[in-house]
Amino acid sequence: QVQLVESGGGLVQAGGSLRLSCAASGRTFSNYAMGWFRQAPGKEREFVASIRWNGVYTNYADSVKGRFTISRDNAKNTVYLQMNSLKPEDTAVYSCAARRSVVAGTWPREYDYWGQGTQVTVSS
Repeated sequence: QVQLVESGGGLVQAGGSLRLSCAASGRTFSNYAMGWFRQAPGKEREFVASIRWNGVYTNYADSVKGRFTISRDNAKNTVYLQMNSLKPEDTAVYSCAARRSVVAGTWPREYDYWGQGTQVTVSS
């Protein structure tokens, strides 16, 4: 079992930045690929970014590529999402997820554990 707790969400103006953190506990964090997903009101959960166990390989949704950066610190059991140049359409609940694999995926069904989510609101 892996427990995930997100933090760092909040209200920010368009063009601003936020850094989300996801702290993991329970099992060996480095055995898991990690992903960030988001869900806006009335919309399905969508992939944002993912990172392999060793942090070498990352993947991003086209909508955030060049603005968001995913990283991880296995010594701290934490994965981060640095979000720059935020837009109102980035407003959503952001959740981190862990997958029992060294290879990350882009579909929610590929992940085994989820955090409770943190709200990000970008005002225009």
